[in-house]
Amino acid sequence: MTHRVVLFDLDGTLVDSIELIVRAATWAFTSIQGRSPDRAEIMAGIGKPLMTQFGEYARNEAELHQLVAAYREHQLLHHDDMTQPYDGVNDVVGWLAASGRSLGVVTSKIEPLAHRALQHVGLHHHFPLVVGIESTARHKPNPDPLWFAMERLGGDPSESVYIGDSPFDLRAARAAGIDSIAVTWGAFPEATLRAEQPTAVVRNAAELRALLT
Repeated sequence: MTHRVVLFDLDGTLVDSIELIVRAATWAFTSIQGRSPDRAEIMAGIGKPLMTQFGEYARNEAELHQLVAAYREHQLLHHDDMTQPYDGVNDVVGWLAASGRSLGVVTSKIEPLAHRALQHVGLHHHFPLVVGIESTARHKPNPDPLWFAMERLGGDPSESVYIGDSPFDLRAARAAGIDSIAVTWGAFPEATLRAEQPTAVVRNAAELRALLT
């Protein structure tokens, strides 16, 4: 795979923030509703926009906004302590940037938090483009964020690939007509990812680099 445009998901792909997401969601639901969905339910929703994920549990629109606000408050408070790079991923990104690929991040996160995560793990300078929830009206698994990213980076589907750790990432790539690489170090088990029929599956950064070489 020698794609000119390489797009990455953020949480669970570039940065290890899964436990932060689970704890922030648990805290938000417990604070607002007095109870929380269990860990498996929260994990199953990772990768969806917060308004969509939390909307499945909120009793009304006002409570939905309270849940999202509480989640983000907790996440900001603990972000740096609970956001780490994955082994070898920073090296792969640096190698891709040095090889002249056009790199972008496409995430369901709000852009300020996405930039904070990239800066925290030392990746921010490699990504001239970060596409967050604010950039498009429709979100993953809809292809719009990927199309937006390709347009901004001057790429087309035939020369682009999206790398992610969730079924929503892989569905978005398929809908956008581009190749996809599923990484197994994030929130979802390999069997769940393979069921989405990605172009390829990798289990570590070395496999990812070998595939992109």
